[in-house]
Amino acid sequence: MKKYLKIIIPCILVIIALIFVFSMTYTVGEADYGIIRQFGKVVEIKSEPGLYLKTPFIDEVSYMPKNNRFYDVTPSDVLTSDKKALVIDSYIIWKITDPLAFVQTVATVEEMERRLDASTFSVVKNTMGTMEQSDIIQAGSDTQNNRNALNNLITEKVNEQLHAAYGIDVLQIEVKKLDLPEANEEAVYNRMISDREQIAAAYIAEGDFEASKIRNEADKQADILVSQANAQAETIRGEAEAEYMRILASAYSGEGERAFYEFYRELEAAKAAVTKNGENKKVLILPQNSRLAQIFMSVN
Repeated sequence: MKKYLKIIIPCILVIIALIFVFSMTYTVGEADYGIIRQFGKVVEIKSEPGLYLKTPFIDEVSYMPKNNRFYDVTPSDVLTSDKKALVIDSYIIWKITDPLAFVQTVATVEEMERRLDASTFSVVKNTMGTMEQSDIIQAGSDTQNNRNALNNLITEKVNEQLHAAYGIDVLQIEVKKLDLPEANEEAVYNRMISDREQIAAAYIAEGDFEASKIRNEADKQADILVSQANAQAETIRGEAEAEYMRILASAYSGEGERAFYEFYRELEAAKAAVTKNGENKKVLILPQNSRLAQIFMSVN
């Protein structure tokens, strides 16, 4: 029995010593604040990571997160200035900057998130209540600058309410989605379709008008060009005929050439007379002084 006691007693003493040592130390991580309380009262806050000593059985240590926190706000209905409903879905990025004020006012992250939810809803409702539905939808979906301006406005107002009161910083509130209540969606979509159709019809009418102007101008220019071309063609044709007559006059300027030309024209006329309308005629009537008649009479 004494042999066993010699083994058990040192082990018990070692265990007690270890418990005592562990009860005297605590660690604070990089992402945490260490909150030290004595009899429920906060006496010290450790913000630097490391291993620390405490008074056993008197000091109580708890932790609060130091890093940024993400909270998804419950989607809520708001009314715009033109009395139309919108469903706002947003999220919050926040962090504890004054752990003492935080512990003394809300104490827990869960309670702080409930207050963030309520404050954000209040600010969003008041902000959206001063704007018309179409302006809100445009601000939420138009350009990155417009979205940032809306988000920054909401963030600034929520931060004014909560920063000093609870020792936190609201870093960013982002409206991630703007929805219409199901009862209003179809009516709004139909109105948007009608508006776009009216805009499209206006563009088409304007395009048709411009096309008509261009077509009329093109037709006018074409008529001018055709008239100019016809006038130029007539001028060239007249010049050609004049040149033709000049060449003929030059070719038949002599007595022999002129007589030959007249005889050739008589032959052409006689040929045309005996084959008039595609029919061959046996009778050819010629004047008595015609050279062709003289030829026929000399043959007889």
